[in-house]
Amino acid sequence: MSYTYMTTPPNATHSFCSLSLSLSKEEKSRTFIKRIGGAPAELNLSEMCNTRALGLLLVSALVVLHCGVIAQVSAQGSNATSRWQTLTGDPPFVVARGGFSGIFPDSSSIAYSLTLITSAPSVILWCDVQLTKDEAGICFPDLKLDNASNIAQIFKTQQKNYLVNGVPTPGWFSIDYTLNDLSNIILNQGVYSRTDKFDGNGFQILTVQDMARQIKPPGLWLNIQHDAFYAQHNLSMRSFVLSVSRSVVVNYISSPEVNFLRSIAARFRPSMTKLVFRFLGKSEIEPTTNQTYGSLLKNLTFIKTFASGILVPKDYIWPVDESLYLLPHTTIVLDAHKERLEVFASNFANDIPISFNYSYDPLTEYLSFIDNGDFSVDGVLSDFPLTPSAAVDCFAHLGKNASKSANLLVISKNGASGDYPSCTNLAYQKAISDGVDFIDCPVQMSKDGVPFCLSFINLINSTNAAQSKFNSITTTIPEIMAGSGIFSFSLIWDEIQTLIPQISNPYFKFKLFRNPKNKNAGKFMKLSDFLEMAKNANSLSGVLISIENAVYLAEKQGMSVTNSVMEALGNAGYNKQTALKVMIQSTDSSVLMKLREKTSYELVYKVKENIRDALNQTIEDIKKFADSVVLSKESVYPLNSAFITSATDIVQRLQSFKLPVYVETFSNEFVSQAWDFFSDPTVEINTYYEGAGIDGVITEFPMTAARYRRNRCLKRGDKTPPYMNPVQPGGLLPLITSDYLPPAEAPNPILTEAAVTEPPLPPVTPVPSTSPSDGSDGSAAPATPPNGQPKVATGIFLSTMAMLLITLLLL
Repeated sequence: MSYTYMTTPPNATHSFCSLSLSLSKEEKSRTFIKRIGGAPAELNLSEMCNTRALGLLLVSALVVLHCGVIAQVSAQGSNATSRWQTLTGDPPFVVARGGFSGIFPDSSSIAYSLTLITSAPSVILWCDVQLTKDEAGICFPDLKLDNASNIAQIFKTQQKNYLVNGVPTPGWFSIDYTLNDLSNIILNQGVYSRTDKFDGNGFQILTVQDMARQIKPPGLWLNIQHDAFYAQHNLSMRSFVLSVSRSVVVNYISSPEVNFLRSIAARFRPSMTKLVFRFLGKSEIEPTTNQTYGSLLKNLTFIKTFASGILVPKDYIWPVDESLYLLPHTTIVLDAHKERLEVFASNFANDIPISFNYSYDPLTEYLSFIDNGDFSVDGVLSDFPLTPSAAVDCFAHLGKNASKSANLLVISKNGASGDYPSCTNLAYQKAISDGVDFIDCPVQMSKDGVPFCLSFINLINSTNAAQSKFNSITTTIPEIMAGSGIFSFSLIWDEIQTLIPQISNPYFKFKLFRNPKNKNAGKFMKLSDFLEMAKNANSLSGVLISIENAVYLAEKQGMSVTNSVMEALGNAGYNKQTALKVMIQSTDSSVLMKLREKTSYELVYKVKENIRDALNQTIEDIKKFADSVVLSKESVYPLNSAFITSATDIVQRLQSFKLPVYVETFSNEFVSQAWDFFSDPTVEINTYYEGAGIDGVITEFPMTAARYRRNRCLKRGDKTPPYMNPVQPGGLLPLITSDYLPPAEAPNPILTEAAVTEPPLPPVTPVPSTSPSDGSDGSAAPATPPNGQPKVATGIFLSTMAMLLITLLLL
């Protein structure tokens, strides 16, 4: 989900307002609402259609995003203050940097307003203050205006070059323009990896007074970053701050400059406005004292003379090593609390790489700062305020023994494959310890007929086979996959055990890699060992066994994978016990039909394609051979350019036929989620469970889903806070102007009878034996499967050479 930075057409505002005014009265009242005294009310659209108020107009539609309910649930209501290790004993504050700047342009009215709709009632809105030529204070994220606005397109020839802290810096600066000059400047998304699709809405720059008056924040934080720079240009940030505080309630003022805070300290009462010293990089020089910020950190007693708190980058508290793994936490929070200084941590965002210890889960990161048993920061500064709001209110102080609040099955995908190589003993052990209900085994067959667990039949996908002595036995089998591979049935089990596991990296093109320290850890497991492990895990509800390529194995390799699975289950005693449930999954109805004759285990039909619906007769046919169904995420919530376009009713349709629905594949990496989920895997899971009503998730990161089920906010019924409401499908699309809308895509197909009906599973055809791994067993000409449709398995469809190169890059 990487986007190119684009600028805003000047007429985008008018096109949006024209569209809004064309709505019927019913549509207006349903879609465009705002908060008046805490209750929804219809907007006067003709009054609101001006660029300065447009952000409020647009964000009012986002109330629908959270079911039209603005729940006024205090973050303090569910947590005893004695639990918190903050300075005051109260829950930590959430500070929204530029509003919800992870989605909308920083410091825009819509970013600020979305924060109020989705976050804790006590949320504090952050404004980076810049001064204009005529001494107006504006909220803008950077000293330079060109990165997060279209000023470079409006004033093309007016770039200047100024010394900023002694460094020559080219750009467009607020000191060269009056507030009136900036009235036609439009805010844009300044972080290029975030979507630019909302840039066409004409969000204007807000003054501090505009923001306070229009948004009415519960708390306001002004950050003064460059007082010395403005002083060099005869502009007084001190005068502005003192002046604005007479008409606006300012709760926090921060600055990285000692002189500025000392100059205003006597003018503010800490009970009303707290001054916070902001630490920059440890090696950077503070201009007043000429000391590094690292040195100043050692003199908190001095900081206490002019500030009541400190704001530090998060790695001051939890440092990471060069490989992005956590080091032991520092004592900075405890030391500051001894000096009666509050501690706020900055640099939180859901869509940036974080320490591998957090498994790409931003909620886990927040909890490490507020609920680690040793300390709690007093607040966090975030681009995604919804996530820390949920961390504080719903997930802190849960404990592993907290009861489940959601009737949602958690099924692993190749074990905890987000943390360890797929289908290894370590991946399964991690899944079990994370609280998974079912561990899964995709069964593959070795050349000597040993069933074992591996994510895909092509060994190149998850082992070092391409770099091993077996790299000469690559072959092409169109019935299984496009391109060539080294297949499990080409090696005997003893040879497979010599291969080194490789962790999957499905998002390596975004430079997002999984747990590199353990990228080759663990060992592969025979099905029998997998079943024994499950029996010894008291916390499990059962196992899920996947069977694919049964037709090919029977006809071309002389193997019955179904018989091998049934034999292994019988030998392990699963047919004589009731403690562990067995589910057997396949995309082939012929496999499930065959098993229906032999067993009473739960049979699971996996729908290969993204679908939008299924015919009644198709569902009736599925019921003949399956007890439940697996769907893709996009079958439930279709996507276009990573935006949810709508919701299907396929889950409810299948459930009405008594078929439970499990959905895959859930991952923690933010690029795996639609923009609508705010780069938060917990929001995604909650929406599929609360919004779509699914029965289970199939996930590569079981801990995230298992923890979700225990969060206390699910127990509140009609008082569920906004950060634990499901998102409204298609809620963001109406906020994209026509010039920025992605091209329409064809709808997903309807599942028909022909798609699920297959001939009976063929009998095993004996094949001549060959010497181990000599390459002669995989060179037979490909045959057409009985149903006449070549099966193409999901996976990485690359040539052998390309696969080799990728594998080498990942080592």
